[in-house]
Amino acid sequence: MDKELFQQVCDEVIGRQQGLNGIGTLGEKTIHSVLKCYLSPECDHQEIKVSGFVADICNGHEIIEIQTRNFDKLRRKLNAFLSLYPVTIVYPIHSTKWIRWVNPQTGEISPPRKSPKRGIPYSILPELYKIKNFLLEPNLNLHIVMLDLEEYKYLDGWSKDKKKGSTRCDGIPTDLVNEIKINNISDYKLLIPDILDQEFTSKDYKKASGLSLHNSQTALNILNYVGVVERVGKKGNTYLYNRVSVQ
Repeated sequence: MDKELFQQVCDEVIGRQQGLNGIGTLGEKTIHSVLKCYLSPECDHQEIKVSGFVADICNGHEIIEIQTRNFDKLRRKLNAFLSLYPVTIVYPIHSTKWIRWVNPQTGEISPPRKSPKRGIPYSILPELYKIKNFLLEPNLNLHIVMLDLEEYKYLDGWSKDKKKGSTRCDGIPTDLVNEIKINNISDYKLLIPDILDQEFTSKDYKKASGLSLHNSQTALNILNYVGVVERVGKKGNTYLYNRVSVQ
């Protein structure tokens, strides 16, 4: 993790894009642009055509794809890319977020207000369910990037204050908090909260991770599939899981 480089990239990318377009009219979302330049400062390695698709980054040795959600959209790319290069999926997650509201008529922007919701690295697991069949591929790596950011939202919602149902405008990174890399099966253990006992249920995982119960069940489906936990029985009507030692 290189916080100094990240801040330098933020200053350059945000200054360049806002100078040209202004908040809300960016051609490429700022988080995506910043991460692309942070992970590959050389522009000639960005937006490269590979097997009929455009890779975010391809340097001749690996491919890097930055995906904020909708991992199902990666399936066709993974089918094409994984036989050619190692592929790393980069998943940005907000750690702390400040909300700023943009008046679409006047362009006025409100002061930032801290959101009570915090991002968690475990939120990648429900997304991984959408590409489950690729997770055991030795050429597939994951890179979770935890960011602090300011989120800009238009005051265009249906509620009286125009906030409910509003449109998200952009997210502006302000700090690099942490990076979690999953380069082999053993690294998936990083997605099991340390405070869990050796044996646990999906309800225990929910409490420890902060995910919903449904997403905790999906998370454990993935962790069981890759082999870092195993089902060892039931506790009532709920599956009981056990950590697995993986080298």
